Order: sequence, then structure tokens, then C-alpha cells
Amino acid sequence: RRHPTDCTSVARAVRAIGPRLNQWKGVRASEVAEQRQQARRESLFLRGRRALRIGTWIIGLAALAWGLTLATREMGPVLQRWLEIREVEVEGIHHVTKPEVVELLGLKPGMGLQQISAGFLAERVRTHAWIKDAIVERRPPHLLHVTVLERTPAAIIRTGVDHWLSDESGHLLAKLGRQDELMLPLLIGLEPKSLLRGDARVRNAVQSGVVLARLIGNSIEGRIEVDLANPTNVVASANGMRFQFGADALVDQWERFQKVKPSLKTASFDGRKHEGSEIDLRYDNRVIVRERG
Repeated sequence: RRHPTDCTSVARAVRAIGPRLNQWKGVRASEVAEQRQQARRESLFLRGRRALRIGTWIIGLAALAWGLTLATREMGPVLQRWLEIREVEVEGIHHVTKPEVVELLGLKPGMGLQQISAGFLAERVRTHAWIKDAIVERRPPHLLHVTVLERTPAAIIRTGVDHWLSDESGHLLAKLGRQDELMLPLLIGLEPKSLLRGDARVRNAVQSGVVLARLIGNSIEGRIEVDLANPTNVVASANGMRFQFGADALVDQWERFQKVKPSLKTASFDGRKHEGSEIDLRYDNRVIVRERG
């Protein structure tokens, strides 16, 4: 006689070896397709909203531009009258006149401050020989202010019978003809054509001549004359004394002379004019004194 529990075990074993039920635990294909379609619809919706927003901005900006154009067209004459240049103020001029500056600006009648380029006008003002720098400012409603920095005369350059006024950089300021300016040092020995062209070599020579003239003028009275014909042997004369300099380190050469000057007993250093004294500084660590009279 079988025990009831044995029958139950047999029944379970029979069911276990029977066909299995096909149960899919993941997302069905139809559901996947639906999700993809939903995502596509949402993407298209977002793109549409973005395009609509951009279109709205474009239309708004176009409307704003059109409105500004109409306003400018209507307000243009009013703005022109309100910003019309009626006065030009020039500051910093001494040798240059205000009419010369105004002429360089080239302003047309009725021109407004909003129509000019301050940088362009400043460049036009700088073309004047005496003007080193210029700043142009708009000062509404009607004022144009010009600040000028003039060049400073530093030397007279003599070429033949003509005299030229020059600043310390070798920039020619004016042709004086036979007229001279005795209060300024005199530079000679420069080639006229190169001087007029503004060659760099000539400008450097003028700069050296001005530096020498200032150094010598601080110690010796009288007008300084500098011969720049030979760059390797620059000759400066003052109060009957004649100095010869080498090509390089002009300041160092002059300082070498200043160190030994107290020990030199020459009539040329007593403050009186004495013809024929010559100081040669062309050689390193040497100061050669020659008496020629």
C-alpha cells in the first residue's frame, strides 16, 4: 500500500517533465517600436518649438531694425543739427596757428560730431612739420577739441648757405635760408639731399650732434658748433676749444674728459676764449691735449 505522499511526488515529477510554457519576461517588439515613435514625435516637437522661437526672434529683430531705420530717417536731421560742429578748440600750440590746424582737419560745413573719425583727423594734424602728436576729441553737442604736442627746436643745420631748423630727432621744422639762430647749436657737414630725404643715417648724426652740443654747453659758454661730416671723427668747437670724438659712446668720451679736466692746466679752461686748444678723445682711456696757439 502506497503512502499518500508518494502519489503527490509522482504527480509533481510527471508535470516537471512535461512541455515548458514560453513566458517572455522583457519588453515586446511592439512596445519597443511604440517607444521609438514616441521619442521621434517628442524630438520633432522640440525642434518645431526651437524653430518657432528662432523665427520669432528673427521677426522681432527685423521689426526692430525696420523701426530704427524709420526713426533714424525721421530723427536724422534733428540729430545732425544737435551734433553739428560749430566750434573747434585747439590746445598746446605755440609755433603753429589755429587756422593751420583747422585747415588740416578739413571739416565740411554742417558736419556733425557723429560723422568724423577722431583717429583719422589726428593723423591729418600730425602731417604738419611742427606737430609731433595730436589728439582729437568729440565734446557734444558742438565742440571738437584738438590737443597738440609741438616739436621743440634743438639745432640749426647749415647746408651751403641755407639754414634749417631741426628738432632733437633730426626732423626738419623750417627752412630759414640765410637767417641763423645764434641761441641754438650749429650742425654742419651733412649732405643736403640725404638731409631732405630724412635718411636714418643723417637723423642719427643729427641726434648725436644735439647730444654733444648739450653736454658741452653745460660746461663751456658760447655757441657750440658740431662738424658731422666724418662719423668716425666728430669735431665739436666751443669758445675757441676743439674736441674730437670717435664714432661710438660719445657720452662716455665726454665723461672721460670731465674726470681729467680739473688736472689740466690750460688757458682754455679759465673761462676765456683761447684759440688753438684741441682735446682728442678718440682713443680709449686717453685724453690728448694739444695747444696750437
